[in-house]
Amino acid sequence: MEKVETGSVSRAIRKDKEFGFKNKYERMGLHEEEEEEEDEDLEVKWMQRRKDTKKYVYACAIFASLNSILLGYDVGVMSGAILYIEKDLHITEFQEEILVGCLSVISLIGSLSGGRTSDAIGRKWTMGLGAIVFQSGMAIMTFAPSFTYLMIGRLMAGIGIGFGAMISGIYIAEISPADARGTLTSLLEICINLGILLGYVSNYAFSGFSEHISWRIMLGVGILPSVFIGVALFVIPESPRWLVMENRLAEARSVLVKLSETDIEVEQRMEEIEAAARVSKGNEDKAVWRELLNPSPAVRRMLYAGCGIQFFQQITGIDATVYYSPTIFKNAGIESDNEIFAATVAVGFSKTVFILVAIYLVDKVGRKPLLYVSTIGMTFCLFVLGASLTLPNSAFGIDLAILAVCSNVAFFSIGMGPVCWVLSSEIYPLRLRAQASALGQVGGRVSSGLVSMSFLSASRAISVSGVFFVFSAISAISVAFVKFCIPETKEKTLEQIEMMFRGEKDSNRGEVEFGDAEHLIREGKW
Repeated sequence: MEKVETGSVSRAIRKDKEFGFKNKYERMGLHEEEEEEEDEDLEVKWMQRRKDTKKYVYACAIFASLNSILLGYDVGVMSGAILYIEKDLHITEFQEEILVGCLSVISLIGSLSGGRTSDAIGRKWTMGLGAIVFQSGMAIMTFAPSFTYLMIGRLMAGIGIGFGAMISGIYIAEISPADARGTLTSLLEICINLGILLGYVSNYAFSGFSEHISWRIMLGVGILPSVFIGVALFVIPESPRWLVMENRLAEARSVLVKLSETDIEVEQRMEEIEAAARVSKGNEDKAVWRELLNPSPAVRRMLYAGCGIQFFQQITGIDATVYYSPTIFKNAGIESDNEIFAATVAVGFSKTVFILVAIYLVDKVGRKPLLYVSTIGMTFCLFVLGASLTLPNSAFGIDLAILAVCSNVAFFSIGMGPVCWVLSSEIYPLRLRAQASALGQVGGRVSSGLVSMSFLSASRAISVSGVFFVFSAISAISVAFVKFCIPETKEKTLEQIEMMFRGEKDSNRGEVEFGDAEHLIREGKW
């Protein structure tokens, strides 16, 4: 099967049948000048379709990524709001840890049930359901009169985040072309970082109100992104891969026409998806969860990579750095609340800016090089942060701590942050994708909750600096994990990645042809 080469005008003209025209060598009786004019028209139409398709795909990915703003905003705003909640509701240190860290653990409920829900009602409506649940939780928290009501709202918000964040990555991966999937899936991390930055800004902006009012406004503002998500659901299409699984082939083809640059690409992607779907239906007698819990060697390798990258993303302490950045800066020697919140805004800005670097590079240099830079850089920065906190109340120690925190989140945003989402959404086969991605988040959410709910207690036991020395050691281990367990998936289609994990040599070709799909079906290993 031929592949349409991007930027090749001559190839586009040779395939001008896609636009309803006959090849110029078949046109009889036309003058040479008329032929040249028609070729120019074909070139213009092809370039316009390519431009329109690119805009549409990016728009869909951006809308789908809005769910991640909810997660980011919650992480950022809670770092400041907890200081006022502690004073207003008189909660203990243990309650503070539970309130902050439970979101990660509870979001597992949303993630694990979100996979089955998305297979039942579709990807985009599952994102909408997650936004509604989150919005309800934030409303309860905003008006909470006690710690009990605050926890009820927090639990609902966690479930909503689990629903939305996991499905957003799957949806974007399933609508994206192979050569832009890394960039588009990384939009999730951009939105998380943007949400964190907005949370920090909200802390700074509303810190001047009374202790009873300030944290309620900070949390209440988090309801607004859900409104935009509701609007987005009526703009974006359903995932074509899910539509094929539901045997809604005409709708799937209609969506692919909008997502593809040429009609040949539409047919090519449709054939690949249908082939993968037939493999899935051929294994309907084997329950998905049973297959995940008793996996084949290929699926086991996928789970090692997917669950492992999620685990190391969180166990290296990024949530401690973000959730407790005011505590870190206070421990370094900063005393004014305004100065602390200003420093946290700098952290949020660094985290957001450097994710743009990853977006630009992830489909150019690949996933593994970014992960290497990220994990090695984080290891160094976490060690420097631990060292800086042994120099409290000194100007040098404060400056070094701020620099180390900003650098750590910057290195995280270059690799571990966005690439984790990219890999988690692209490495699993179609029939397992939703629930395997949900299972993959177990490692990340559990380790995130462990870090968030134990940071204050661990800091009291071995000091704040000691905790970051531990994080640095764990980050060093993650470098080895990247080397031995993470494959390079740059410029491979989702079906090619599936073949790669199975050890198929054809996975390195530039295109998965229909014969490959037939081979997968006949072999029947999935």
